[in-house]
Amino acid sequence: MIPHGRGPADDRPRVGPKASEDEDDFATGGVKGGLTLRTFAPNAVTTAAMCSGLTGILFAVSGTWALAVGAIILAGVLDGMDGRIARMLNGQSRFGAELDSLADSLSFGTAPAIVIYLWSLSASPRLGWIAALAFAVCAALRLARFNARIDADEQPHKSAGFLTGIPAPVGAGLAFLPFYLWTTTGITVFREPLLVGPWVALMALLMISNLATLSWASLKPRRDIRLWLLALTGLLFAGLLLEPWWTLAIISLVYLALLPLGWARYAKVKRQRAMRSAAKADARP
Repeated sequence: MIPHGRGPADDRPRVGPKASEDEDDFATGGVKGGLTLRTFAPNAVTTAAMCSGLTGILFAVSGTWALAVGAIILAGVLDGMDGRIARMLNGQSRFGAELDSLADSLSFGTAPAIVIYLWSLSASPRLGWIAALAFAVCAALRLARFNARIDADEQPHKSAGFLTGIPAPVGAGLAFLPFYLWTTTGITVFREPLLVGPWVALMALLMISNLATLSWASLKPRRDIRLWLLALTGLLFAGLLLEPWWTLAIISLVYLALLPLGWARYAKVKRQRAMRSAAKADARP
């Protein structure tokens, strides 16, 4: 965000993060003259997502696990909407980007860590809390890395249509895979801290990894299967209504199975880039 006019007082040296120094601009949503409707709408959705994720903690404290996980999943749905609403209304702002990152850290880092700890990891308090902390911290680190790179000129993964590591909402959804299986099958082993703890730690590592993962931009299905994919989307939606936990478990397993595909595709992109660079170097006099 570029400040809207700087006076003599603004020439003082910065002593903290840019966000705190530009408080006046952020208070108006980065829009001169106040917070407009087009910037208010996506920020309101982001705030609703944050409230939904944090409410999951309340449900977990009362032991209503399905509502706790459902609240965090609803936060993920709202999180997927706010950016699209902002682009549709042309209401992107630096304030919205910062709010979105803070909300994601709470909804998909802190809230899932506490819910999973109360559900399973509390049976092994020390090791369980370490796993929960690892997840919350790695979610925050991932979002901090995203903010640090948001204005970077060179982003190899993004320029090729890939993501770096798994997104925080996806990481939260995958971390709940043992819960999905425990709810649907009733098998108690899926609630054991010795299984859940390492699984949560693995998802935490995938969030901060430098591995290339698939994004919507990198998925380009052939024309002859697009109708099939549309039908599959309808069936998945019906499954979420009728058998939500089984459907979420299947979606999680399919996503995990597609991770090697993303790595293979990006490796191919890297080889193509290396070949083009070598060809340009050979063409130079």
